[in-house]
Amino acid sequence: MQQTFKTILAIETSCDETSAAIIRGDHKRVTLLSNIVSSSASLQSKYGGVIPEFAAREQLKAIIPVIKESLFLAKLKPEQIEAIAVTVGPGLIGSLLVGVETAKTLSLVWQKPLIPVNHLVGHFYAHWLDNPTPPKFPCLGLLISGGHTDLVLMKDHHQFEYISGTRDDAAGECFDKGARLIDLPYPGGPAIAQAAQNGNPQVYSLPKPMLNSTDFDFSFSGLKTAILNLTNKIKGGNKTLTSQQQADLAASIQETISQVLIAKLVAASQSLGAEQVMIAGGVAANHHLKTKLSETFRQQLPRVAIHFPKLQFCTDNAAMIAAAAYFNPIVVESISLQANPGLNLI
Repeated sequence: MQQTFKTILAIETSCDETSAAIIRGDHKRVTLLSNIVSSSASLQSKYGGVIPEFAAREQLKAIIPVIKESLFLAKLKPEQIEAIAVTVGPGLIGSLLVGVETAKTLSLVWQKPLIPVNHLVGHFYAHWLDNPTPPKFPCLGLLISGGHTDLVLMKDHHQFEYISGTRDDAAGECFDKGARLIDLPYPGGPAIAQAAQNGNPQVYSLPKPMLNSTDFDFSFSGLKTAILNLTNKIKGGNKTLTSQQQADLAASIQETISQVLIAKLVAASQSLGAEQVMIAGGVAANHHLKTKLSETFRQQLPRVAIHFPKLQFCTDNAAMIAAAAYFNPIVVESISLQANPGLNLI
């Protein structure tokens, strides 16, 4: 059942963040009233990655305080909320359960409609948050996150056409695992970006998987293997890398991944005749990638408008889930978890 709701509370718990947000919609855009994100990244960093059970336990502690804080900052009471949105997948089952069960409970207690949202679709809707000039349709979207690397043609709200994706690992995962292989801390994406500032991407050569393939698919598993082999070769009999070796390797990893992503996006844009392109996901926060993308499109496809989300909306947050729910208000009676539902809204 599809209705119109102006004021929406959203919950996002697909990975290690616990987030609640409230937005107010007005036709073509949404205004953010509050967006609270509590992360267990400092805990996860001790283990070099996300431990699902630990993430879910931390979310159980944080979910109610986060929702209360979101309401407080928005200066709203529960009765002023018109609908509740929640991420139903993809994500970690234990983490998704925390958010979904909380949303279902509040829906019953507050007597509010419940809207399920796909986490991947939510990332694209970061572009409609407090943005007076969001992308126009049709728009080619590149989602780059820790678990996904997908090209999608967004024809309109609730109209997605899957173009291509990774055949194995995602670009964000390659950043994280690459960082771990060169002894940088978790989360790997920001660590590599910081280290690369002092590095030279020309010192070490890494393969660029599927760069010249005739399709728009991605593959990053082989790149991780290449990083491992190169790092072992550089170390030789030593157990550690020097800071300069780390920096040069980080710069090479960042440059290699960026070149692959840019080449595929340019090729897809040309093939589909795209006039609007948007980038979404955690990797969209990478400054090097954003700069190279902007330069490449300005030189090769100057008529194509390229959109980047605001930095605070690149990583997981409930605000993007609320925006997705506003433009796709599909109310359901019950929710079932979808660990890997692809890019369908429900």
